[in-house]
Amino acid sequence: MRITVPPALTASHVKYDGEAGRAWSAGLPALAERYLEEWELRLDGEPGHGVVSLVLPVLRTDGTKAALKLQPVTDENATEAMGLRAWDGDASVRLLASDPGTGTLLLERLHADRPLSALPDDIEALTILTELLARLVAHPAPEGMRRLGDIAQAMLDDVDKALTKLPRDRDRRWLRWCADAVAELVSEPGDRLLHWDLHYDNVLAADREPWLSIDPKPLAGDPGFDLAPALWNRWDDVVATGDVTRAVLRRFDLMVDGLGLDPQRAAGWTIGRMLQNALWDVEDGERELNEIGLAVAEAVRVRS
Repeated sequence: MRITVPPALTASHVKYDGEAGRAWSAGLPALAERYLEEWELRLDGEPGHGVVSLVLPVLRTDGTKAALKLQPVTDENATEAMGLRAWDGDASVRLLASDPGTGTLLLERLHADRPLSALPDDIEALTILTELLARLVAHPAPEGMRRLGDIAQAMLDDVDKALTKLPRDRDRRWLRWCADAVAELVSEPGDRLLHWDLHYDNVLAADREPWLSIDPKPLAGDPGFDLAPALWNRWDDVVATGDVTRAVLRRFDLMVDGLGLDPQRAAGWTIGRMLQNALWDVEDGERELNEIGLAVAEAVRVRS
């Protein structure tokens, strides 16, 4: 079976990395062939992809179904294998093999066509996600993992520069307030193993368990920093309730209770995620803060 790179994946790499991204994408078929040979794998279907990675369904020599994940090494995914190894399949897809030099992973195969986002009931989906997150953050972060304290301090260091690029007083006030919330927590960043990107499309149906998480960006820190993606994803469900603040708080309180977190700290770290996203947006050229992020921050503010 010939390995083809989906045009959308190439377009994504060109968007973020220009010609270097195009070159990396062009080299994917040869990279895939290398690991098919080295790990004795056989293609077993059409490729899938996300924003960054190419995922090939494969069979191992014993007939076991697996997934070959090919991605360029970045700061975000450099610790992915380390985190997956620490979880060892507990609430997470299981790592079968890895090559840290290229970022290539061989993973347990899940059902990519059955994400948690497809469940029609928002609260049922959130309850499943929260139960998985509770198991993930029960693990201590291994040595060598990126640390939330360092990331939070770097965020605070970037605030003054970002403020100069926001023309609206409202946005500058919000950015300062978010930064103040993070400054109160930065000295106690936590030591749990965080997923950092646990939302409904990063949970897939599985055979070993009903649902498992995928695609972590592992980080050592406070579990409160892991709540935000589930608060702003499926945003149409939030808006459809007619009361955005109440709906966000319902999600937030469910997760805080399910994880046994202190609501005030969890709110502070959730606001920290809003700060992080805002700084990323400003760095990318945005001149106004994201309205969904502001709505989430305003909602959880009552718990902080």
